[in-house]
Amino acid sequence: MALETGRVVDVVKQTDEAPHGGEGWAGREGSLTDELGTLWAECGVASEYATLRSVLMRTPGPEIEAVTDPRPALWYDLLDPIKAREQHAGLVDFYRSHGVTVNLGREVALNMPNAYFCRDHFCMTPQGAVISRMASASRAGEERYAAADLADLGVPIMHTVFGEGTFEGADVVVANEDLVFVGHGMRSNRSGAEQVADAFRRVGVPEVIIVEIPYGCGHIDGTINVIDKDLSLVFPTQLSWVVYETMRRHGFRFVDLPSGEEAQMGMAINMVPLAPRVVVLPAGNPVTVRTLQENGCEVFEVEISELMKGGGAVHCMTGVIHRK
Repeated sequence: MALETGRVVDVVKQTDEAPHGGEGWAGREGSLTDELGTLWAECGVASEYATLRSVLMRTPGPEIEAVTDPRPALWYDLLDPIKAREQHAGLVDFYRSHGVTVNLGREVALNMPNAYFCRDHFCMTPQGAVISRMASASRAGEERYAAADLADLGVPIMHTVFGEGTFEGADVVVANEDLVFVGHGMRSNRSGAEQVADAFRRVGVPEVIIVEIPYGCGHIDGTINVIDKDLSLVFPTQLSWVVYETMRRHGFRFVDLPSGEEAQMGMAINMVPLAPRVVVLPAGNPVTVRTLQENGCEVFEVEISELMKGGGAVHCMTGVIHRK
């Protein structure tokens, strides 16, 4: 009986100790949002047009030299490695000269020549990252490197697309803090799109809409770019009617891409807002530049023609971590 009594005393004493809530225990206060910038890195995106603070980019490494046939690599043509790296360094320098923190990711495997397109590997909610699951066999696994890079930077991972879901980060448009579109198409299947939409809903975005991506369009970012709280540049023959009507309800007006040739060959919509009505886009799109300027935008151009042979431009290469 004494032994039994002793066991009871030991248990009572144990529950009174700090690991079990006793003296010395202090509960965690606040939310994850409160911890961004202290316990976690300052990060998050509540709109596509807020001032750009931090990005993840990846310098094209020896993996682009291993490509002998552009088709399996999903490229338009072979890249000149020296010129490609020079142009990528120029874009990095441009961002840094405009106050953007550029985090350069680690080297990737030699069978991943598209890994410099960092936008596809993740998207940002207002509280942290959603890690993609790439759709094509040739890009499978690229997202692992982005996940490791983001973890090293202290960015919270809110969700990783799993199961049979596929999703690529360029299939998200954060129109504003109340409205997000998730694309469903060749790159992001229904399961992936639903997982990502749910991640945005869980962090409190009131309206999250899954929209179909038109045939012949890789991602939703090929149809729209939000450049201010009330202004969007759109590809009118590609844009979803649902996106158009919903954004009108939210007070947006639209500028149509003025040149089909610049839209297709110049990747004119593949731009990145640095701040409201301040954008950087690929050089060689004079009609689009003039149209944006006529709508009150400050426009910067960067020479990335060699990198564009890989099938993407400024927006594709820029993995946005933080806007504020």
